[in-house]
Amino acid sequence: MENSIFSLKNKVIVITGSSRGIGKAIAEECAKLGAKVVISSRKLEACEATADEINNALNKKSAFAVAANISNPDDLEALVNKTNDEFGKIDVLVCNAASNPYMGGMEDIPLEMFDKIMANNVRSNHILTNLVLPQMKARKDGSIIIVSSIGGLRGSSILGTYNMSKAADIAMVKNIAAEFGPFNIRANAIAPGLIKTDMAKALWENPKILESVTSSNPLRRIGEPVEIAGIAVLLASRAGGYINGETIVVDGGSTVI
Repeated sequence: MENSIFSLKNKVIVITGSSRGIGKAIAEECAKLGAKVVISSRKLEACEATADEINNALNKKSAFAVAANISNPDDLEALVNKTNDEFGKIDVLVCNAASNPYMGGMEDIPLEMFDKIMANNVRSNHILTNLVLPQMKARKDGSIIIVSSIGGLRGSSILGTYNMSKAADIAMVKNIAAEFGPFNIRANAIAPGLIKTDMAKALWENPKILESVTSSNPLRRIGEPVEIAGIAVLLASRAGGYINGETIVVDGGSTVI
């Protein structure tokens, strides 16, 4: 695979929210293709367990654990600094971590919940991007991937604030692409549909919601984390070298109906 356009050999990839779910799947697939991956989430024990799992599966040290709370700018700076200390660079940033502590209409959402969603889902990505941009500009090479959602493409009566935050992420990659494309830095978003993750359990464990989603989906099912990881590999590798400022929808066709 070293000569493949999908090879990630010698790439260093930081992935937030990667101790489980979509982030973990991205880390696993990138490591298989030769990358050094930084596993990051709030709890160090969970990060270390995932890193150990990847390293044991590949029989080499490909994963490195760094705990970071995305709501804390100091933690984000430490994440970047520790990665640079360990590997000397960051080639790819995957902003996957996000939160949605509120389900309901916009009239009733407490202001602190609104602020938390925007801080975790938008501000953290902005901070991390600005932390890695200087070295990417100096090398004239880099890829920034933000995991958004199909929610960022449409409104919702129960997930409105979350959807607004994901729409902001889509706008963010367009602006990064426009501003930093001349430095050979690419920025793209992935917009998953309903994926079988812990974060989305409230949706796919609800029989009525699951039936509503799957009955209207051309593939008649929800997605798996590895199916998002494949797109991240594309965007991180030479295979996606001319994709910039785009949002790739991965939803089994839900949004075409």
